[in-house]
Amino acid sequence: MSPTPSTPPADPDLLAAARATVTGLMARHSVPGLTVAVTGPDRLLYAEGFGNADLAARRPATADTAYLWFSMSKIATATVAMRLADEGRLDLDAPVEELVPAYAARSGPQPRVRQLLDHTAGAPNPLPVRWVLPADADDAEVDAFARRVLARHGRPTRPAGGPARYSNLGYLVLAEAVSRAAGAPFPDHVRRALLAPAGMTGTGYGHRDDAASATGYVRLPRPLAPALRAALPAGIVGDRHGGHVALRPFRVAGAGYGGLIGSAPDAARLLRLHLSDGVVDGTRILFPESTRAMRTIVMPGRPFDLGLGWFRRPADRGARPGFVEHWGTGGGFWNAMRLYPDLGLGVVVMANTTRAYDHSALMAALVAAFAG
Repeated sequence: MSPTPSTPPADPDLLAAARATVTGLMARHSVPGLTVAVTGPDRLLYAEGFGNADLAARRPATADTAYLWFSMSKIATATVAMRLADEGRLDLDAPVEELVPAYAARSGPQPRVRQLLDHTAGAPNPLPVRWVLPADADDAEVDAFARRVLARHGRPTRPAGGPARYSNLGYLVLAEAVSRAAGAPFPDHVRRALLAPAGMTGTGYGHRDDAASATGYVRLPRPLAPALRAALPAGIVGDRHGGHVALRPFRVAGAGYGGLIGSAPDAARLLRLHLSDGVVDGTRILFPESTRAMRTIVMPGRPFDLGLGWFRRPADRGARPGFVEHWGTGGGFWNAMRLYPDLGLGVVVMANTTRAYDHSALMAALVAAFAG
């Protein structure tokens, strides 16, 4: 498949090398399909699909293939929270319990909204393996499921203000705080405050009938397939295709921590907003200081050092060129998006595999082609 017509005058040899890096990684890690996108602060520079979005149908992955974002959704959640703060509708330094009364510490200082953003609010992080519902589940079912999770786990278990400890649950609480501050259901507010003004028209919290979505895959030996069926809710695990087991379309039950579904170019629009200090296609969504605060890594932690949304692995401290990123991983999908603020570049990679691959090598190769 050839690059999109929007490809700029990149170094042709380095771009060819980057594409070879992509296909080599896919072969080495048995990745069925993958889409990449590269953006500058004012336009999409490149997008291309590789391999297959669906193995059974031999349907190719394209630039516009939709993938489950999983935790890349947290950057959208953090962005709308920061926009509410910019508008004076959400006080980041207020106790969380003022908006979500159940999220209150039994002793010590009360967690603040800002601490949900940087994962220092003491939230637990139960494994979300079964936090999924079939694709035809409606918004009410998804919301009810998320509320049951909050009722069971939605209280701090560690003192607030300590080292960052990454937590999906914390972003479910943050989404609830955003919803109450905005006076609207969280998915509706994200659509109005971010997806629509940023032009992310192909991305949302459910599967679209007109979108060619990638099928998620788990590479698994045949004897372990029953264990996978037991681990996931009924009806999610599908047929085997060679060494891969397909997952039937599903929704993540928790919009705030991992619910978005959409394409790599749409994710690149979110990166563009952050590269341009809050503006995308002439529309201001965040104040410049808010985008900079989000990507300023100030909280050391495990397994990531955190800003107000963006993170970086401790092993990448001091990396040149400098970057911040966010991953989105779960059953059937492994994604990452990365900002290189000093270079004015953002890179997204989305793949329908559960296993990790060397996304850093892939991104470094693409950056070399476009950094000039």
